[in-house]
Amino acid sequence: MQESAFSVFKYTMYWVLLLTAKLAFSFYIEIKPLVGPTKEIMQVHISTYQWHEFFPQAKNNIGVVIALWSPIIIVYFMDTQIWYAIFSTIFGGIYGAFRRLGEIRTLGMLRSRFQSLPGAFNACLIPAEKEEKPKGLKATFSRKFAEIKSNKDKEAAKFSQMWNKIIESFREEDLINYREMNLLLVPYRADRELDLIQWPPFLLASKLPIALDMAKDSNGRDRELNKRLNADVYMGCAIRECYALCKNIINFLVLGEREEIVINEIFSKVDHHIEQGDLLVEFNMSALPSLYEQFVQLIEYLMENKKEDKDKVVIVLLNMLEVVTRDILDDTVPSLQESSHGGSYGMHQGMMPLDQQYQYFGTLHFPVTEETEAWKEKIRRLHLLLTVKESAMDVPSNLEARRRMSFFSNSLFMDMPVAPKVRNMISFSILTPYYDEEVLFSIDLLEQPNEDGVSILFYLQKIFPDEWENFLERVGCSSEEDLKGNTRLEEELRLWASYRGQTLTKTVRGMMYNRQALELQAFLDMAKEEDLMKGYKAAAEMNTDEQVKIEGSLLTQCQAVADMKFTYVVSCQQYGIQKRSGDRRATDILRLMTKYPSVRVAYVDEVEEVEERGRDKNRDTAVKKVEKVYYSALVKAVPKSVDSSEPDQKLDQVIYRIKLPGPAILGEGKPENQNHAIIFTRGEGLQTIDMNQDNYMEEAFKMRNLLQEFLKMHGVRKPTILGLREHIFTGSVSSLAWFMSNQENSFVTIGQRLLANPLKVRFHYGHPDVFDRLFHLTRGGVSKASKIINLSEDIFAGFNSTLRGGNVTHHEYIQVGKGRDVGLNQISLFEAKIGCGNGEQALSRDIYRLGHRFDFFRMLSCYFTTVGFYFSTLLTVLTVYVFLYGRLYLVLSGLEEGLNSHPAIRDNKPLQVALASQSFVQIGLLMALPMMMEIGLERGFRNALTDFVLMQLQLAPVFFTFSLGTRTHYFGRTLLHGGARYRGTGRGFVVFHAKFADNYRLYSRSHFVKGIELMILLLVYHIFGHAYRGVLAYVFITVSIWFLVGTWLFAPFFFNPSGYEWQKILDDWTDWNKWMNNRGGIGVPPEKSWESWWEKEQEHLSHSGTRGIIFEMLLSVRFFIYQFGLVYHLSFINKNKSFLVYGISWLVIFAVLLLMKVISAGRRQFSADFQIVFRFIEVLIFLSFVSILITLIVLLNMTFLDVIVAILAFMPTGWGMLLMAQALKPLVVRAGIWGSVRALARGYEFIIGMLLFIPVAFLAWFPFVSEFQTRMLFNQAFSRGLQISRILGGPKKDRSASNKE
Repeated sequence: MQESAFSVFKYTMYWVLLLTAKLAFSFYIEIKPLVGPTKEIMQVHISTYQWHEFFPQAKNNIGVVIALWSPIIIVYFMDTQIWYAIFSTIFGGIYGAFRRLGEIRTLGMLRSRFQSLPGAFNACLIPAEKEEKPKGLKATFSRKFAEIKSNKDKEAAKFSQMWNKIIESFREEDLINYREMNLLLVPYRADRELDLIQWPPFLLASKLPIALDMAKDSNGRDRELNKRLNADVYMGCAIRECYALCKNIINFLVLGEREEIVINEIFSKVDHHIEQGDLLVEFNMSALPSLYEQFVQLIEYLMENKKEDKDKVVIVLLNMLEVVTRDILDDTVPSLQESSHGGSYGMHQGMMPLDQQYQYFGTLHFPVTEETEAWKEKIRRLHLLLTVKESAMDVPSNLEARRRMSFFSNSLFMDMPVAPKVRNMISFSILTPYYDEEVLFSIDLLEQPNEDGVSILFYLQKIFPDEWENFLERVGCSSEEDLKGNTRLEEELRLWASYRGQTLTKTVRGMMYNRQALELQAFLDMAKEEDLMKGYKAAAEMNTDEQVKIEGSLLTQCQAVADMKFTYVVSCQQYGIQKRSGDRRATDILRLMTKYPSVRVAYVDEVEEVEERGRDKNRDTAVKKVEKVYYSALVKAVPKSVDSSEPDQKLDQVIYRIKLPGPAILGEGKPENQNHAIIFTRGEGLQTIDMNQDNYMEEAFKMRNLLQEFLKMHGVRKPTILGLREHIFTGSVSSLAWFMSNQENSFVTIGQRLLANPLKVRFHYGHPDVFDRLFHLTRGGVSKASKIINLSEDIFAGFNSTLRGGNVTHHEYIQVGKGRDVGLNQISLFEAKIGCGNGEQALSRDIYRLGHRFDFFRMLSCYFTTVGFYFSTLLTVLTVYVFLYGRLYLVLSGLEEGLNSHPAIRDNKPLQVALASQSFVQIGLLMALPMMMEIGLERGFRNALTDFVLMQLQLAPVFFTFSLGTRTHYFGRTLLHGGARYRGTGRGFVVFHAKFADNYRLYSRSHFVKGIELMILLLVYHIFGHAYRGVLAYVFITVSIWFLVGTWLFAPFFFNPSGYEWQKILDDWTDWNKWMNNRGGIGVPPEKSWESWWEKEQEHLSHSGTRGIIFEMLLSVRFFIYQFGLVYHLSFINKNKSFLVYGISWLVIFAVLLLMKVISAGRRQFSADFQIVFRFIEVLIFLSFVSILITLIVLLNMTFLDVIVAILAFMPTGWGMLLMAQALKPLVVRAGIWGSVRALARGYEFIIGMLLFIPVAFLAWFPFVSEFQTRMLFNQAFSRGLQISRILGGPKKDRSASNKE
């Protein structure tokens, strides 16, 4: 596990700098200023307390010292994480800049660098016998590539094949339309007669018409015109190419000898003047526009290629000749004069009879009979260059297409290994685990409206309007109605929608780009020059079914090589069960296998087999037993034979079948799904791809470069896991999805870049990484599958690899798409899973072993980037608790009042710094720093600043503060009690409204209870605290904590679509009441009954150990402090400090609980038979309660504030008792009072529900709140042309209108 000396030096220096900064800051800002005031406080003697003080003789005010120093100490241990964020931002940014990230980030930058693109393309993606590339710093700063000199070169042909394949994939994905595709394509078939480079028309568009205008207006000012023309490189290219094509086409068309002589003379004259550089002086340029018009007309006739147009073509050619000879050329053409005897080329040949006159252009090569694809392409291209008047500056207009083109072009200038030939490359497999998610959206599912009347299809059309238009253009329809009723078109529609969701179809299409890419690359490697110049497309078109059967054909060889080097296995665990039950998912998977014949599907097959178990001696018969046998099976698609006599011929065929020793699923499911199928993969590399990922054609071309990294030394050893960057493609759905994708993007780029180098602690975090298959197969596979402990199975593969001498690297010249969760509930479930996973990691032996074997600084890197991040998050929340409970102690004991004038209490600077650090983490600035740096690097710092401001406006701090609570709760609970479990998040589109009961179930323990607790602490402090009144610093501190409380209580409702619609609020209330009152029991799911949910919510306590239970009870003790402190602050006890007051308060609590028990027991016993008596008793109890209250008010001067204080004192005590009872459940059940505990708990849940529901319902009264919320939630989609009001209300109106009609 040792690294090279240089690597050790790098990460050691990183941590030395970081720790120096951290320790200096902590000492000078937090610790040193507090030492003096602390000493002073320890000398002050306080004699009067406001409660019953147990240790009145205690010296040095030790309680005050603890209350002051506790938050500082916690922040001291937590703020290393903040310093890590700052340093990772700086170093990650520097490393990213040196790796040339973001050099090409806009279309303008792409245009300016396009000339060196073919050279870079060939240097990176085309295997060639050439000298070694420069390495090191020189390579970083220069990386110049030889520009392609001529179109005749094989390199140009190879570039055009691959570039065009990328552009065509954009068109197939509906990112661009046909016009944009034609502007982006390079000529497929190299024209050897043109000795120049043919750039894509989007670079040359509108250049020629502009040049014509400039030439027309030049009036002989040739120097100025030359200067203007030379200023734009592509204008020169456009002019040269049009001239060459014009020459080429006219020479091809004209067959007559005389005309050929005349034309050759004109062209040689022009060429001569071009060489001399005096073309603009010698020729009259003002007539060019009329020549241009005639030439455009000629090209249009050639495009149509109709026989009846021949005379028109002759006239156009004669007109062109006249314009050239009369208007443009200043001197005459000798051969033309000779042929016409001084006349003008046969138009006026004196009085000669017509039949004897020589007809110019009488014999033409028109119509073009052998019209090849190359000829058509040439004419189309020339027409584009001549006629596109508007600039193509915004081509492509689709943002995703721009991003992909820019990233791909940029990556070619980054440092990557040279590509080997396909036959020499490292072979690899891709493995995708699949359970039961959507494979392909059905038409019913797409058109089925949700409760708001929004269908998935409608939603997608609004979010991807340009791609929808491009799709309609591709299938030749004008509207959605044209697609209905046509099976083929409906199939296309299903695919279009599925490619925009998180479906298996999308993933399979993306991964199969690898095979297409390898097939094309194999063709470019193996094709002879003649085939190469014709192009791969021509080879594919020539290869009819008969020729494919011929083993020697080039295409067959290419396919064979691609199949040898690439395998794709989809591990569909349930495929056998789905097939037997007739599930549509099985049909869709089969359809995928048929569409992509090289896809293989692995599944676990359960078969019941009869087994003989000896013989029955009495009956002399065999004893048979039916038992379930499990097989791991691999299937492929079999094309249905046309002449098959079987009506139900099987379309899939089992290739391998391996008997398993028992049921395969022992852990969480997904790891076993990978492990049972890994045996079916082939090759030396294994890429693990998740079900929510995507790939791109242009990235597939770089796969063989990436695999070469396995052969390079990275430090002292070769890599065993190659890390890839991801692009999160779900960011445009809503503002939450945008926050999540930004957070995730920064982790998979700048975060992992730093982990791999210099820190050397990158593990495996997700699914695009490529494993050294043989290394991992012999060392325990790519997934650990023990239940609970390996909940985050991915990272354990990284731990395992590193512990066994592996090396994990990170490469940023290649990317894979990834989908993320897009709704708050999905995101929270994901965060909960990761939080629990980290809790389990902290308890795992893998982390223990890593900690032992790493040196100190590498161990620090490992800690702060895995479990340490979650522990620091826990400390962040703990800081708030410790600060507020410390203040509670000072306020309720009266110590704060006694020390009121003291600076350590009144204006405590270190404490303010500590709480500011906590706020820094709380509102997500810890995440924002690396995020801004990465956006700045890749898209420019102005964009980064804009995004940051937008995120604040869309309340990103609310989201990050809420996530903090989720992570803290689940991480802490897992550390205490274990019992982590997998939480499925689902991968649907979140445009639906989550019910109040759903939110309550999900966030009750993690956020709501904690939020209310902090709110009570703040209220008590506001009522009784004196020290900070009017101090600005304190206002900021409490504002930060109030913000935390508000966020934890109300964020789920704010981020809930239609969360403030009155009708939905009423429905939610009914639903919540029903859920609260439903009885639980065996078989009743938590979603149906509060009782079932309540029992399940404390399930973790039943698995917990003794230490966990004791700790839980100690934590519950905090709820009894309120009562002890607050009863002494009631006005009617006349400042009595006796312990008896506290004892009497407990008597009141027990009396109230006993009364409640009597009433509930009475209701069960007497409400049926003695209804009137029971009601009378209830009235008496109520009246006696009112009379006690009045007596207290009249005799003891009880105030309204006392009522509030009593509630604040006694409510937490009841909750603390409930927590104690839950922790000691076996004893409570034995004592027979579990039913009472449940009844008390239900009462508390009702109160919490009401506290949350009333403010939400109040806001729902105002219609503008709903509008504002919608705007905030979907602003990202708004900016992409999405009218959310149409989405949430449109379809209903549309339907009602159609009904009226």
